[in-house]
Amino acid sequence: MTVHSTRVRIVGEEYTVRSTVSPEHTQAIAAHVDAAIRKVLESPAITDPGKAAILAAMAITSELFDERAAQAQVAERMRSLSGELRRWLPPGKRGEGWEPDGCRSTPNGVGRCP
Repeated sequence: MTVHSTRVRIVGEEYTVRSTVSPEHTQAIAAHVDAAIRKVLESPAITDPGKAAILAAMAITSELFDERAAQAQVAERMRSLSGELRRWLPPGKRGEGWEPDGCRSTPNGVGRCP
């Protein structure tokens, strides 16, 4: 695994980041962090760069959590649709031991879901 040393600039400060990701990826991350901190610093109430970095980190983490929640909703919807589609398949094509959440097989092999 190759380790890259990449120089980045965040809010006027230069840093060298050692990472296994590409230098372009590191630069993109640094640009995102820089933009987030600068956005926080637009508020006249925030003048301390350390405080701005903490608030920017919280904003970026909030974005991450929102994306994870959205991804979980998409995955749940896909599981639900998959369960609905499986009901249309012949019993031999449905796969063994798989039942969508909340569903159960009836004695004739047809799935029943709420």
